[in-house]
Amino acid sequence: MTSLRKRLGRGLITVLCLVFVIHWLAADWVIRSVAEKQMANRLMDDSYSLMETLAGRDDDSVGFNSFHVSSVYNRPMSGHYYLVKVDALAYSSPSLSDFPLEVSPIGPFQSRLYHLDGPEGRPLLVFGTGLVKFGHRINISVAEDLSAVDHDITAIRVAYMALTLVVLVCAIALQRWDISRATRPLLDVGSELERVAMGHQDHIAPDVPVEIQPLVLEINRLLLLVERRLQQSRTAIGNLAHALKTPIAMLFKVAEHPAFDAYPELQRQMHAQNAVIHRCIERELKRARIAGNRQSSTVFNPRREAAYLVRVLENIYGNKVLDIVMEAPDADVHFDREDMLELLGNLLDNACKWAEQRVRLAIAGTDTLTVEVADDGPGCSEADCDALTQRGLRLDESVQGHGLGLAIVADIVDVYHGELRIGRCPDLGGLLVEVSLPLRA
Repeated sequence: MTSLRKRLGRGLITVLCLVFVIHWLAADWVIRSVAEKQMANRLMDDSYSLMETLAGRDDDSVGFNSFHVSSVYNRPMSGHYYLVKVDALAYSSPSLSDFPLEVSPIGPFQSRLYHLDGPEGRPLLVFGTGLVKFGHRINISVAEDLSAVDHDITAIRVAYMALTLVVLVCAIALQRWDISRATRPLLDVGSELERVAMGHQDHIAPDVPVEIQPLVLEINRLLLLVERRLQQSRTAIGNLAHALKTPIAMLFKVAEHPAFDAYPELQRQMHAQNAVIHRCIERELKRARIAGNRQSSTVFNPRREAAYLVRVLENIYGNKVLDIVMEAPDADVHFDREDMLELLGNLLDNACKWAEQRVRLAIAGTDTLTVEVADDGPGCSEADCDALTQRGLRLDESVQGHGLGLAIVADIVDVYHGELRIGRCPDLGGLLVEVSLPLRA
C-alpha cells in the first residue's frame, strides 16, 4: 500500500495544481477584460467626438466634418477605424482604405461592444452606438485593432505563468516539508516499534500527536499484557514443576514398598511412569532456567544468545569438564528469541548431557538459518536416527539417550517449516543434529 506521506503529497499537489490553473485562467480573463475595458472607454470617447462633428444643414441633411477627429484615423491601416452612417449614407475613416467594415446595426439610443474581423483578418474591438439627431437615424462605429494588445497580453500571460509556476513549485516544496514535519512523529513511532521488536525497549514513548495517542497507548497496554502473561506462564510452569518434585519423590518411595514385591510388573510400571514424570519435570525446570527473566523479542542474535546459553549450561553441568566450541554470527535475524533459546537450549542440553568432553555449536545463515550441534558422546544407532527424523513422531523420552527435549525441537522446526536431521558426527563420533530454518522476511 502507498505510504501516507505519498498519498497526502499526491492529493495536495493535485489540489494545488488545480487551484493554480483556475487562478491563472481567472487572472488571464481579468487582464484581458481590463485591457478591453480601457479600449472600450477610449472608443466611447472617440465616438462622442465623432458625434460632435455632425452638424445640420440648410437642406435638412446632416454634414460630417472629420477635421477635428484624431489623425490616427487618417493613416491607412493604422489599426484605428470608424464608420458613421447617416440613414443610408456612410462616412468611413481614411484608415480603412476602402475596406468594407461589416458593422452591426445599432438601434436608437443603444450601444454595443463586440468583436469583428478587420483588414488583413486582424481582430477588432468595435464600439457601436445608435442615435437620432436632426431627425436622422445615425450609427457610429469605432474600432481598434487588438493585435498589439493581444501581443502585450500574451507577454503578460507568459510572465504571469512563469511567476505562477515559481509560486507553485515553492508551494509544493513547502507542502512536502510540512507533510514531512507532520508525519515525522508517525515515523518515530515506527522506529520505536522496530526497537521494541528487536528487544531494545519494552514500550513506545507516549509523547505522540493526539490523533495516534490512543493507538500508542493500546499498543503499550498489549505489550505489557503479553509480557506479563508470558512471565506468568513461565513462572507457573516452573512453580508447578517444583511443586511436583516432592510428590514424585514420594511416589518413588511408595513404589519401593515391600507390599509391591508380590506385584513386580506393577512395580516396574510405576517406576517407569514415575521416571517419565520426573524427566518431564526436569525438562521444564531446565527450560525455565534457560529462558531466564529476559525480555521476549522477535529478533534473535545468535552469538549473544548462544554465549548466554553456554554460560547457563556450564553452570548446570558443572560436574563435567566440557569444552564447548561455538561459532555464530553477531547479527540480528528475525526469529522469536524464546523459540530459538528453547531450540538451542534443548540441543545443547542433550549434547552436554551425553558428551565426554567436547561439544560443538555452529550457526550460520544467509537465506536459511542452519544450526549444527555435535558431541563426542556415544551417539545412537542408525535405526534410532532414522526414527528420530520421522516428522510428527513424538520423540520425548521414548528413545534412550538423546530423546530428551527433541520433541520440543521437532515442534519448533515444524512451526518454522524447517528440516531436522539427526545422525552421527564423523569427527567427534557422537550425535550430530542439524536444523535448517528458512529466514523470515
